[in-house]
Amino acid sequence: MALGAAMIFPMVVDIAEGRGHWPVFAESAILTMLVGGLVSLACRNGVQAGLTIQQTFLLTTGVWVVLPVFGALPFILGATEARMVDAVFEAMSGLTTTGSTVLSGLDGLPKGLLLWRGILQWLGGIGIIVVAMVFLPELRVGGMQIFRSEAFDTMGKILPRATQIASSISTIYVSITLLCTLAYILTGMNPFDATVHAMTTVATGGFSNYDASFATFSGSAEWVATVFMFLAALPFVRYVQLVNGNRSLFRDSQVRAFLLTILVLVAIAAGVLVTVFPYHPEQALRQAAFNITSIISGTGYASADYMGWGPFLISIFFFVGLIGGCAGSTACSVKVFRYQILFASVRAQLGRIHSPHAVFTPRFEGRPIGEDVLNSVMTFFVFFIVTLGVVAVALGLTGLDFITSVSGAATAVANVGPGLGDIIGPSGNFSTLNDTAKWILTAAMLIGRLELLAVYAMFTLSFWRA
Repeated sequence: MALGAAMIFPMVVDIAEGRGHWPVFAESAILTMLVGGLVSLACRNGVQAGLTIQQTFLLTTGVWVVLPVFGALPFILGATEARMVDAVFEAMSGLTTTGSTVLSGLDGLPKGLLLWRGILQWLGGIGIIVVAMVFLPELRVGGMQIFRSEAFDTMGKILPRATQIASSISTIYVSITLLCTLAYILTGMNPFDATVHAMTTVATGGFSNYDASFATFSGSAEWVATVFMFLAALPFVRYVQLVNGNRSLFRDSQVRAFLLTILVLVAIAAGVLVTVFPYHPEQALRQAAFNITSIISGTGYASADYMGWGPFLISIFFFVGLIGGCAGSTACSVKVFRYQILFASVRAQLGRIHSPHAVFTPRFEGRPIGEDVLNSVMTFFVFFIVTLGVVAVALGLTGLDFITSVSGAATAVANVGPGLGDIIGPSGNFSTLNDTAKWILTAAMLIGRLELLAVYAMFTLSFWRA
C-alpha cells in the first residue's frame, strides 16, 4: 500500500509537466493499493501473534520478490512500454539499490517516470536499513547477530521494534536526503534533478536522469555526491545515537576502517591519473574520490568512463565493489565488518600456529567474537564466492563474453550497478543482454541484497520441516 501511495508523487509531476502520462501512475497506484489493502485485511488477525523465525525469513524475502513486480507496472504501462523482463529488472535494480539499468534515452523520458526510478531506490534504501537492523540480526545471517544489541535486541518483539527503529531511522534518512537536495541545488542543479539525484545518492542506488549518468554534472556536484555517498554508507544507528547525544560515530571501528580504505584507494587512483594520464591534480582527486566512493558504497554513479584508465585501475574498481560499506547502512556488498572479523580470525589463527600454548581470541569492537558469529561470517564468504562463480558461469552459458559474465555477476550479487567492458561498463547499460541473462541478474540482485543466506535458507528441507 505504501508503494502504491508513493506513485501519487510521480503522477502529480506528470500532471504538472503536461505530457499526458499521469494516468499510468493513477492506474498502477489503484491496482497496487487495492492488492496491498486486501492482503493487509487478510493478515490482520495474525499481527498480534508475532512472527516465528520461519515466517520472518518468508517475510524478508517475500517483500523483495513482490514489490518489484508492482514497482514494474509504470514501466510496462508507461512511456517505455517495457517488456516484463525489462520492467522487473529495472524495478528490482531500483528497490535493491543496485542501479543497473536497461533503459536508454533517459534524457527524454517523462519526469514522472524518472522520479519513480528515484523513489524506488529511495524506498529500497530505507527498507534495507530496517531489514539489516531488525530482521537480519534476528535471523543470524552472515554474522549480523553481532549487532543485535545495536538493533535494540529485537528477539520476540520484531514487529513493534521494527516500527520504533524505522521511525527513528526514517527521520535521519529524510533529513540527510533534504540536506543533499539543498546541496545539489546550491551547486547549480535544477530542483527536479537535485531531488531525484539526492534520493538515489542517499540510497546509494545510482539511478540518474541522464544516459551519461553523473558525467552530466561536474565540479562541486561531484564533491557533494562524494560526501553524501560516504555518509549514506555509514551505520544509520550511529546517527540516531549522535542525535541523542552519544558521539560514537568515529569511535566505530567499521567507520574508521571504511574511511581509511577510501582514503588509501583514492590516493592510489589519483596518483595514477596524475602521473600516467594528463589529469590536473584537482580533477584527478575529484574523479578518483567520486568514482571510488561510488563503487565501494555500491552507488554506481560514473562521472567518467574509467574503462580508459588502464588495467590497474580497472582491477581496483572490480575488487572495490566487493568491499561494500558499513552494516546498517544503505550500502551493499560484503560489508566492512565481515572483513574485520575475517582478519581478526586469521590473525588469531596465525598466533596459535607460532605460539600453540598461548590463547588468542579474535575481537570486534573490543568484544570477543563468538564461534557462531565466526561460523556465520565464514559461511557468508564461502557462499558469496560460490554465488559469484555460479552466476558468472550461468551468464557465460547464455552467450556473454568472459568480462561481461564475471563483472555482471559481481555487480549484481554485490548490488553495485555498472559492470566492466563495452557492454555493461560505465558508458553502457544492460539493455542489449538476452532475456535469460536479465532474469539471472534479477535473481542475483535479490539474493545479494538479502545477504544470500536469508534466501538460500528457504531452499532447504529442514526449513520447511521446522
